[in-house]
Amino acid sequence: MAVQRTGPALPSIGGPRPSYRASVADALRAALVAGELRPGEVYSAPSLAARFGVSATPVREAMLDLVKEGMVDPVPNKGFRVTTVSEGQLDEYTHIRSLIEIPTTVGLAATADPVALEALRTHAEESVAAADSGDLIAHVEADRRFHLGLLALAGNQHLVEVVGDLRKRSRLYGLTALAERGLLKSTAEEHLEILDALLARDAERVRTVMTRHLGHVRGDWAH
Repeated sequence: MAVQRTGPALPSIGGPRPSYRASVADALRAALVAGELRPGEVYSAPSLAARFGVSATPVREAMLDLVKEGMVDPVPNKGFRVTTVSEGQLDEYTHIRSLIEIPTTVGLAATADPVALEALRTHAEESVAAADSGDLIAHVEADRRFHLGLLALAGNQHLVEVVGDLRKRSRLYGLTALAERGLLKSTAEEHLEILDALLARDAERVRTVMTRHLGHVRGDWAH
């Protein structure tokens, strides 16, 4: 299966301008995390707008949001440079995520409402479909919605915000190679494994799959 090389695509977006801008920002973040936008490279708003099939104004506004988040730096008269994240920083982010996400998700095996868990199946299935088609941005976005949706069931919004911020700082440069080799789908299917284990109230199974799943972040998803 070949991964398309025409640049990241932005899903069809409707609604008022603030929602549109937020959707553009989410897509740009996903492109950064997936490695579609590379560290040290300078990208202009018009060039990104052309790649994403949108106008330059919402891209420019969204990139300014990413400047505030430390994901890009402004380059006068040129655009925005993607910030570089060190291997040590990535290891630290993943370690913190593991300390938070694994026990929190395991705890949901005893507390989560089955109806609320089932509602997350759509995101899990979207991640599988995106991985199968080689759409890295859609895969990263579905993965984000699935995991943050799970954490939200624990009832601690600050925890969700912390993990959301750590996810933005992650870089998964190995996704392209995995998609090209047809291996990304199997890791996406772990979302369904996690969900089924939670619905079965099998805490140890949840722990096993979550530990394996997060291990990919600094393993085969990273390089």
